[in-house]
Amino acid sequence: MGLADINIDIGSILSGAGTLAKDLREAFTGDISAEKKAQITLVAQQLESEIEKAKLQMMISEASSADPWTSRARPAFMYVIYIMLLASIPMGIVFAVSPQTSTNIIQGFGAWLKAIPPDLYALFGAGYLGYGAMRTYDKKTGPAKS
Repeated sequence: MGLADINIDIGSILSGAGTLAKDLREAFTGDISAEKKAQITLVAQQLESEIEKAKLQMMISEASSADPWTSRARPAFMYVIYIMLLASIPMGIVFAVSPQTSTNIIQGFGAWLKAIPPDLYALFGAGYLGYGAMRTYDKKTGPAKS
């Protein structure tokens, strides 16, 4: 399933959003019946459901892509974050046993991050922004043909 296979009816979502906005304006500016309140709530729930379906379809499409950059870049970045979060568990144990050792580890890690040249951070940021821009371009124009 590619991005072209996603069937999202943007027109109905936008139309529903416009109707919801009109109904909300009426609700704030005047008395509204219980039936109308129920209709507004229903429309809001339907819109939220459609948005969530669209997000899910996009995630499934990205995950099932044959392009390794599309299907692995986000998970690879998330794995780094998961490792950092999971590292807090043994660090808590180290702190319980030896607070000074955990303080030294934290200071060492901080010094290591500060030792990375700012130009390298800038290069990473530019690369990540370029990657995001190209993904957006590919989504709008379709994948490049080899």
